[in-house]
Amino acid sequence: MGAAVTERTTVDAHHHVWDLSVRDQDWITGCELQPIRRNFTTADLEPEARAAGVDRTVLVQTVTVPEETPEFLALAEETELIGGVVGWTDLTRPDVTDELARLRELPGGAYLRGIRHQVQGEPDPEWLLRPDVRRGLDAVARAGLVYDLVVVPHQLPACVKAAADHPGLTFVLDHLGKPPIASGTPEPWAGAVRALAELPNTVCKLSGMVTEADHATWSVDDLRPYAATVLEAFGPSRLMFGSDWPVCTLAATYAEVLGAADALTAELSGSERAEIFAATATRVYAL
Repeated sequence: MGAAVTERTTVDAHHHVWDLSVRDQDWITGCELQPIRRNFTTADLEPEARAAGVDRTVLVQTVTVPEETPEFLALAEETELIGGVVGWTDLTRPDVTDELARLRELPGGAYLRGIRHQVQGEPDPEWLLRPDVRRGLDAVARAGLVYDLVVVPHQLPACVKAAADHPGLTFVLDHLGKPPIASGTPEPWAGAVRALAELPNTVCKLSGMVTEADHATWSVDDLRPYAATVLEAFGPSRLMFGSDWPVCTLAATYAEVLGAADALTAELSGSERAEIFAATATRVYAL
């Protein structure tokens, strides 16, 4: 299954890069993840993205270390394909406002569009509701940035509360909130996602589905109920396509991921598909 040939503008709102000689990716462990335990660079991504008709991308943080975000900002400045960066900083630090300002003054700092933390790895399901984290979210909002949510389903109720408590901050849900596609059991994920979508300051990425499905046997039909849930809940104007490259390569090629997204949105109008594949990301990340 390859990406459909279209004349549309396409934005990939979610991908990563890493160089293991610069920094270990300590989350890449075990046999299942072994295929991606190597370097992935923009030079690897660019031919695949261009072949798929992708014009711009959003580069997203991978590890919670302060050195990565400045590196990503500098990379964005020298790489035409990258239109924005979702970086990381410690939301709980007392000088987070100053730190966000410092990041923007660095080479490539103008490409900083959002902040993300690996909430999925936090043992506290209500980590987002801690007072020190709330202060950090307020600082992100004041800086005019968005906040990407990488969470697992049981953390979604806290996302709903956080988004309700910070109406001036746009929350972007990565990977649909990681629904259990492989097991085929949409609840309670679906109910929690619908509750999040009721809040106008929330957006969702149509990304990360193939790696939540069975890596070897997934089909578009396996993904369809989950994509349909977020399509109905958020609507095309609050959905954006993301490849999640190179993590997606555990289950699919770049072209196959885009092809699946095309198939899942085939019944929408041209203008609705334009929202999902470019306009939402362009607006939310000010590309």
